[in-house]
This record gives sequence, structure tokens and C-alpha cells, in this order.
Amino acid sequence: MYERGEPWFDDGNIILLTGQEEGTVAFKVHRGVLARHSEVFQSMFEIPQSQACVEMLENCPVVRMHDRPTEFSTLIRALYDGARFQDRDAADFFYTAGILRLATKYFINHLRMQAIRHLAQTWSHSLRGHDEMLERALNHSSASKNTYPHVHPLHVLNLARETNVRVIVPSVLYFLSGYPLADILRGDHQKLRIKHPSRPSSQLAPEDIQDYTLMYQHRLQITLDFIRDQCRGREQAHAEEVAPPNCQKEFARLSNQLYQFWTLRTGPLHYMVQAVELAMAEDSRICTRCRRAFRDEVIALREKIWQELPQIVGLPSWETLVKSDLEST
Repeated sequence: MYERGEPWFDDGNIILLTGQEEGTVAFKVHRGVLARHSEVFQSMFEIPQSQACVEMLENCPVVRMHDRPTEFSTLIRALYDGARFQDRDAADFFYTAGILRLATKYFINHLRMQAIRHLAQTWSHSLRGHDEMLERALNHSSASKNTYPHVHPLHVLNLARETNVRVIVPSVLYFLSGYPLADILRGDHQKLRIKHPSRPSSQLAPEDIQDYTLMYQHRLQITLDFIRDQCRGREQAHAEEVAPPNCQKEFARLSNQLYQFWTLRTGPLHYMVQAVELAMAEDSRICTRCRRAFRDEVIALREKIWQELPQIVGLPSWETLVKSDLEST
């Protein structure tokens, strides 16, 4: 027995059967449409029609698939109607995950590329994109407890590993490193307990514990170095003046302020933006020249930290990652 899945075309010429434990679901589709998008489908559908052993159903040859019916339905509809990638809630991420998983499996390059580009809008390869994501997260309001981003970064990391997508990994690991390791290992965060057929694993893989730890330590180190070197230990920009303002003392005061609201979860890139805002505030007693010099140095430092982020976890440069995952071949 089987149930008809969506899509089901009465004029289709091949039936694909999916599912086992969750029930058998059949999709009646057009061989040529699917073969046009995937060499894997093309090879799969080259069935000698004269063979008596070919399984038939409703006068159509049958091919049995080993995919989740929900994901397979999403993939087939995307091939016929186009994919609709959105970012409204966790379900939109699982939709993307299902398409990326099967587009990778069946070598459907255009859908895989679209899915990766969509994920990279949140888990960006650029500092500007990261800043925009964080700004959205800080300003997100919801009637529920579904904070932005709507999905746990561990799910994104595991999807990236499963589908061999590297361009989002540094950004995801940077965000994930803000979560205590004990909490991640428990796996009891409400976002990790969302039920969905396309949900990636909620467990941190043993090999990713090393990358998490490297990113966690790096995040702490650059925060402490920033407070020590860029704030407390910086030189005045006007040392040649006869009676310059005591900006070194004011930067030391700034560093004390920063220490007060620093936590283990503090993201250094955003932390540096906050430091600049404090230094540039109207009530700041740091002189204009020193404030501007500090702002310019922090801008350059943030970009340097971002550019070096992939190598912290043993990945090549952002440029290489982008060419590998986001540029069509």
C-alpha cells in the first residue's frame, strides 16, 4: 500500500516510491524533467522497458528511493516550481536543510548553490554580513521565545558538515562558541529539541569539539588583548602637545567600563563596536584626535580578526571558501 504524495501528475511517466517506517509515499512525475536537472536521476531512470522484472505501478515503471518523503517532496516541487527560501522561523531552515541535503546527494548544482547562498545571508563570509545578522538578532522581537537566528548554530554546523559546505563554518563556530560547552553537550536547548524530519543532529561531533574549543579560546583571547592593548595600553595621539588632555587615563577608564560588562559569552567583534561607541559618546573626555584614531584602529582590527577567522579552525581563506561553495563552476 502507498499514499499519493505531492506532486502527483496524472500524465507522469515514472513513479518514485519513498519511505519505509513512516509509510510508503509515491510521487508520479516526469522522467525527463528530473533527468534534466540531475545526472544521478538520469542514470537511475535508464530502465530497460523490455525487462519483465521491472516493477510497475499504474502502468508506470517504479524506482524506489531511500529518502524521507517530506524532503523528497520538497525537492521535487523545487525542481518543478522553484525553491522558496525564507527566514521567518525554524521551519524555513529545515526546508532549506532538506533541499540542500538532497540537492547535494543528487548533484543538483543550482539548488545546492541557492540553498548555500541563502544560509550565507545569515552565516555570512563577510564582516558586514555578520554585523547585520547580529544587529537583527539584538533587535529581534517576537511574541514567542523564538529568538533570532531561529535555529541553533549546532544544527547549522551539523548540516554544513553533512553536506560538505565550508563557507558558513567559521561564522557558525564563532557564534556557537558563545554557548557553554556543557550546555551544548546536554543538548537540552529548546532550539535543539524542535521536532522536524529534516532536523540535523543535535549532538556536537567529537571532531568538532576541537574546533569549538579553538574558537572559544580565540574569542576570549582577542577580547582580553583588545582591552589590554587597544584600550588600557594605547599611546596618546597627541604626545607632542605641551599640555595634552590625559587621554591615556581616560582610555584606562574605558577599559574598566568594558571589564564590567564583559562575560564569557561576549562576542569580541560586537564588543569592539560598543567600545568605539563609548569612546565617541558626547560625554567622553577623550580628545577628538584620540577618539578618531581609536575608531580607525578598531575598524582595521575588526576586519583583520574577521579575515583570520577561518584559519583558527584550519580552513583556507574566505576567498577560497567563497570560490569553492558560492561560485558556479
